Amino acid sequence: MSNIYSEIQKRILVLDGAMGTMLQQYNFTEEDFRGKRFKEHPSSLKGNNDLLSITQPEAVKEVHRKYFAAGADIVETNTFSGTTIAMADYQMEDLVYELNYQSAKIAKEVADEFTIKEPHKPRFVAGSIGPTNRTASMSPDVNDPGYRAVTFNELRIAYKQQAEALLDGGSDILLVETVFDTLNAKAALFAIEEVKTERNIDVPVMVSGTITDASGRTLSGQTAEAFLISISHIPLLSVGFNCALGANLMQPHLEAIASKTNFAISAHPNAGLPNAFGEYDETPNEMSIQIEEYLKKGLINIIGGCCGTTPKHITAIAELATKYEPRKIKEAVYGE
Repeated sequence: MSNIYSEIQKRILVLDGAMGTMLQQYNFTEEDFRGKRFKEHPSSLKGNNDLLSITQPEAVKEVHRKYFAAGADIVETNTFSGTTIAMADYQMEDLVYELNYQSAKIAKEVADEFTIKEPHKPRFVAGSIGPTNRTASMSPDVNDPGYRAVTFNELRIAYKQQAEALLDGGSDILLVETVFDTLNAKAALFAIEEVKTERNIDVPVMVSGTITDASGRTLSGQTAEAFLISISHIPLLSVGFNCALGANLMQPHLEAIASKTNFAISAHPNAGLPNAFGEYDETPNEMSIQIEEYLKKGLINIIGGCCGTTPKHITAIAELATKYEPRKIKEAVYGE
């Protein structure tokens, strides 16, 4: 099997686009989300996209196929909310291992299909590890600033279970993404390091933060550079940003970290900012014009799309990526 470390030296790798945007196009009903197996489940399940890997696996497979066909080198598993903490909203904590395992298995099957067809362009699966719906470093209660809705250890346990299932299902990479609270990310990274030690494996890890607004900080208050420093003690494949911002607004934050790390740099911005209806209007052409600025400046090793992006966006981005050299990385980092 081709090694992602060698591939990332050769070219700019392309990550897929949004899963949610694509699944919404199927207009799945509550019954579709439930399938036969969860017909009697006590709480509403519509909107639990991760569950579709079990109840509508062909739809999830089709989305992965469309992104690989569009030019993606890496697809993310359908597991953004795949922790016991996030699944508590649906009373599905006991399903977490299966959800992650099946999502990774589906993605890996499709990746292998494409790698066999195009061995010169190996495809990879990134196990998506979302931020959960709780924050370890801030209080959700303005009247009690010392209160925390979750502890570091609770997050570590939840993330460890997710990481193990994603690896068992066939993930090549683990992607800790949409990080709005670095303490949550540290719990995920700690859990991944535990799994690596216990299994005596070395799995590539990507970390992608989220700059939430024009202040240029994460939700927990860190600048891009502070975020980078906070996670640089872990051996990572890449560090970068996704979500919250469109491509043009993300550029200064990528510039802030690209010159200060030997990790690869990743970016998967939204298709612009949402309109009044929460929809994303930026066309593939508009988005790729902005992304070209990253590539001209040699900032990027992995590029893709987040909210609102479709296979057409990824096609435009992938075509662009072939015209530019990847950001230079010191190989020594990967051997340390």
